[in-house]
Amino acid sequence: MGTIKQGVFGGFSGGVGNVVGGSWKGISYMRIIPAKISNPRTDRQKDQRERFALTMRFLKPLSQFLKIGFKNYAIAMTAINAAMAYNFHNAIDGIYPNCTINFEKVLLSCGILPPAFSPTVQSIISGIVQFSWVDNSDEIGANSLDKTMLVVYNVPRNQGLCIINKGDRGTTSQTVTVPTSFLGQEVQCYIAFISNDEIELSNSIYVGAVTVFD
Repeated sequence: MGTIKQGVFGGFSGGVGNVVGGSWKGISYMRIIPAKISNPRTDRQKDQRERFALTMRFLKPLSQFLKIGFKNYAIAMTAINAAMAYNFHNAIDGIYPNCTINFEKVLLSCGILPPAFSPTVQSIISGIVQFSWVDNSDEIGANSLDKTMLVVYNVPRNQGLCIINKGDRGTTSQTVTVPTSFLGQEVQCYIAFISNDEIELSNSIYVGAVTVFD
């Protein structure tokens, strides 16, 4: 039986189904091993595999974002594995064979900076997704020069746009130009902030889903 040490950000040890955790040179990792024919494939094992596969598929195109967003929690593990551990345990709803990503529960960045306040998203110009938020630079720990970190994720295509350090907290809005292939499709949107010295981060906030104007 697998165990998680030090909470959801801790190392995963042992195995559940063909999901195996271990440590190499002090770095924790998670991987899938091929199922053996003799594997009983219980419902619990199937459930764990589906959850792992869903989490992996969702986070893979966002890896560059996660390397920054979870860097302060990459203790004895990679930032991507820290993100995997959190979302595996917190962002999957349902049970096999009906597991789904709960986009509202997804966390793509984690930290102590104040998060975006009252963020919204819209698309009223072809190929443009516009983020807006309320300037909360007066909050303790916040700064008007904190940099934005934005994600626009296309579920059917399993593609994500990660826009980092292109806007400031104090500007209260930012636009993202998406590929032509995104036109008319629904995208999931997230916002976070990173300090100007690139040390501290905020938790990401799920802004919502929007259909890209065609």
